[in-house]
Amino acid sequence: MSDHWRASTNRFDVMRGMSDDEAAYAAGWTISGLATLGAIVAVWMFGI
Repeated sequence: MSDHWRASTNRFDVMRGMSDDEAAYAAGWTISGLATLGAIVAVWMFGI
């Protein structure tokens, strides 16, 4: 059972895969984060 959780020695993130562009990945998370913050501020400001 000790080998059930093996540490990954690969240099890529499992969720992204190897072929994704680093800039596009960062931009996607940035846009997602800004959209989330925008929704939180909209709910806070307008009481939606």
